[in-house]
Amino acid sequence: MHLFTRTQTTCPRTPHRRQVGIVRSVLGALLVAGWMLFATQTIHAELLAGAAKVDVTDYEAGPVNDPLFLRVIVLKNNATTLVLMGVDAVAIGEIGRISNEYLPTVRAAIEQQFNIDPQHVLINASHCHGVVRRDLAELTIDAVRQAQADMVPVTIGCGIGHEDGIQENRRLVLANGQQTDVRHAYSLPADAETTAVGPIDPEIGIVRIDRVTGGTLAVLYNFACHPIQGVPSGGNTADITGFSSRVIEQHQPGAPIALFWQGCGGDINPAGYKEFDQPRDAETLGNRLGLSTLAGLAKIECRDDDRLRLLSETLELPRADNADRIARMESRQKTVLGQLRGTTLDLKTFLPLTVKYGLEPEYPAAHAHRYLHQEALDQHDLKRLDADNRQRIAAYISNIRT
Repeated sequence: MHLFTRTQTTCPRTPHRRQVGIVRSVLGALLVAGWMLFATQTIHAELLAGAAKVDVTDYEAGPVNDPLFLRVIVLKNNATTLVLMGVDAVAIGEIGRISNEYLPTVRAAIEQQFNIDPQHVLINASHCHGVVRRDLAELTIDAVRQAQADMVPVTIGCGIGHEDGIQENRRLVLANGQQTDVRHAYSLPADAETTAVGPIDPEIGIVRIDRVTGGTLAVLYNFACHPIQGVPSGGNTADITGFSSRVIEQHQPGAPIALFWQGCGGDINPAGYKEFDQPRDAETLGNRLGLSTLAGLAKIECRDDDRLRLLSETLELPRADNADRIARMESRQKTVLGQLRGTTLDLKTFLPLTVKYGLEPEYPAAHAHRYLHQEALDQHDLKRLDADNRQRIAAYISNIRT
């Protein structure tokens, strides 16, 4: 079995944090880019594995909807040991609760206590927005110790699942050739301006590890989607992938550890991310991802195979310098703000006027007989009022769009 990883190095930081997020998303995908390859023939050799999970929820940080976990899978043959970990957190360093010192601290401790090469210690954050405990490093070492203590002979296999109903690309292509994102921080463009959306990756990459004695010990699965849907309670949550891991662990024979690794989810939102007709509920989407992963697991055949190698490549991913682009956008912002028009309307007066003039365009201000009466007297007060009100409505809508 081969696990291919790539490590990033970066050029000096720029203040444009979005680029950091893109680089991190790409790295998350590259970590699982070379899914493990297996021979078709049976090899009479021994591969050992152990798995563990620990609750890393910060219960002091506010209400908790569901627990956050750090999950560990340790794989070992006679020459190599790999430690694979996943944590319900937004990132490893840079943003969120986990500090930049966490990974080097954990790798150094694992090398000292278990004699495992630091480069063979791989960890991925799901990118949910849960708040983990501050002593995560100590909890991580404990989890690795538990997995090390429970190593058993295993068989292993890999496969894929499919799920295309829980995510959507938040990158929108506009009629003017530009692009925008679907975010909670700002509104969507007008429907007439939206011409295309970006793709999604519906594939679930799955590795299944079975005990020789029976039952699944661990599942490693990979999928591309931001787990940022949230829950109706608003509490701390592991979000979509926390619920999907729970489904797998409860329903796959052997009560395995289900470790999620984030794919290239940089521009992938949960489906219905901007809907407001019902509470935001990650559990529904997570249950669906879990069931689709179980369907993929059922098709996997595990075999004896003790081959275990890590192929590593370091890539330089320079961060973009967007100073010129930001300057152009700020200039454009000033120009657009200068296009705001004065209007006598406010929201309270705009809404009923819009309804009236949309409901009955020919006679909006009064019933038809009042218009006909004025026409008979060669009076046009209502028609002049209509013209003025239509201009006011148009100005108010223009300001909204601006």
